[in-house]
Amino acid sequence: MKIVFESGIKFGTSGWRAIVADEFTVANIRLAVAGIAAYVKTQPEPHRVLVGRDPRFLGESFVDVASRVLAGAGVTPIVIPEAAPTPAIAYAVRTLKTSGAINVTASHNPPEYNGIKFSTHDGAPALPEVTKQIEAAIDLLGDGGSIISANAPAGGFETADVKPAFLKRLEELVDLKAIAKSGIKVVYDPFWGAGRGYSSDLLREAGVAVETVHDYRDVLFGGHAPEPSDELLGDAKAKMREIGAVIGIATDGDADRFGIVDGDGTFLQPNYVIALLFDYLVETRGWKNGVAKSVATTNLINAVAEYHKVPLFETPVGFKYIGELIIEDKIAIGGEESAGLTIRGHVPEKDGVIAGLLVAEMVATRGKSLGTQLKELFAKVGSFYPVRENFRLTPEVKAAFTEKMKADPTELGGRKVSKVVRTDGLKLILEDGSWVCYRLSGTEPVVRAYTEARSEQDMEALKAAAEKFVLS
Repeated sequence: MKIVFESGIKFGTSGWRAIVADEFTVANIRLAVAGIAAYVKTQPEPHRVLVGRDPRFLGESFVDVASRVLAGAGVTPIVIPEAAPTPAIAYAVRTLKTSGAINVTASHNPPEYNGIKFSTHDGAPALPEVTKQIEAAIDLLGDGGSIISANAPAGGFETADVKPAFLKRLEELVDLKAIAKSGIKVVYDPFWGAGRGYSSDLLREAGVAVETVHDYRDVLFGGHAPEPSDELLGDAKAKMREIGAVIGIATDGDADRFGIVDGDGTFLQPNYVIALLFDYLVETRGWKNGVAKSVATTNLINAVAEYHKVPLFETPVGFKYIGELIIEDKIAIGGEESAGLTIRGHVPEKDGVIAGLLVAEMVATRGKSLGTQLKELFAKVGSFYPVRENFRLTPEVKAAFTEKMKADPTELGGRKVSKVVRTDGLKLILEDGSWVCYRLSGTEPVVRAYTEARSEQDMEALKAAAEKFVLS
C-alpha cells in the first residue's frame, strides 16, 4: 500500500510532539517514521529498530503503524509489547545493538498530546545533525514521495521485553542493600506512566518497604499532565504521611524525569537533587572525572565541582549534549534543571528511575533528610536559590526582545553584568555570582527566564529585574 503525504513535522530538543487528531495523526506518524527509516538506511547494517511507547491513548495502534512503515522501508521493527520507560528503551538499544529506537511518547506533556522520540544506535537522543537529516527526508516525502506500509509477517513482528535487563543494570548501579538495611520506607508515584513496575518492583525485591500511588493505567493521567511537579504530588505526600515514609520518588509519563519529596513533605527541586547526588557520588564512588549541566541549571553544581576539583561541562539545553559526554566517559553525572539526570556507566539518556533510586540510597546511607543534606552542602560551598518563570510575549514585545537578545547588556536591574554567556540563549552573570538566563521558545510566544540568587532575600529583586528586562 502506497500513501502520499505533505510535510510539516519538526523535531525539537526531545523529538516531535503534537496534539492527537490535530497534528499527531496516523498520516503524520507514517511520514515521521518514514523519515527516520530513510535516515536508518544510511547507517551500517543490520537495520533493526526498537519500537516502544508510554501508556497513552492508542499507543499500541501507533506502534503498529510505525512498525509497518519501518518494515515497508526495509528496516526490521522490534516491538516492545508493554509500555516501557525511555531509559529502559535506550538501554535495550545498546544491549541489543539495534540501529536505534522509536518511542511513541509525549513524556510529561498533557494527555491530549503524543509524540515520537528517536534514539540513535548508541541509545542517546538524536543530535541536531541527525534530526536535520530526518526532517530533510520528511520534506522529500512530503514533496511527492511515497510511503510503503507493510503487513506484519505471520506470527507478528519480532518483540523484546526490555524490563529484565534494565532492572539488572539498575541493581548493579544502585546500592539496594543499603536502602533495605536502613529500614527506611519509600513511596513511589509513577503517575500512571511507563515507570509502573520498575522502581517499586526493584525496591520490593530488595526487601525495601515501598508503597505506590497512581499505580495503574490511566490514559488521561488523572486529567492532567503526568509531570512529577510539587503541585501534583499531593497523593504521594499523603501516602508518605500515612506510612511514615522518609522519601517520596516519582517519575513522569515515560519515566525519563523525576520528582523528589523529602520526609517532611517538602518538594526538592531538581536543581538541588542533581547537586546533592553529584556530591554523594564523588563521596561514595570516588568518581571525579567530570560533571555536566545545562546552561540553565544551578551554579550550585559549579561550586560543588570547584570544591571537589572536578571538571565542569556546561552544555546547551537538551539532554543529547550531556548524553555525548556520558558516552565519552567524561562525566560522573549529568543533569538538567528540568529533572533530567543520568550517571557514569549508564544510558546516555535521562533516567527518572535511577534518579529516584539513587536519592533513596543517599538518604539511607547518610541517615539524614534531604533538607539537612542541602543545608550542609550550602555550608560547604555557598547557597544558591534558582527559579524558572515563563513570560508570554505579544508579537511586538517578542520582536523587541529578540533584538535585545543580540546585544551584550552591561547591567541588569542596576547591577553590573560581569559576564555574558551565549551557550544557549542569553545568560547574564552578575558580580555576586547570581545570574539570569533567557531562552526563547521555538514553538510558542514565550521566553523562559531562569534566575538564580545567592540569598533568599535577593530572590524577589532578581526576579523583578529579570522580568523588567523582558517587558520594558
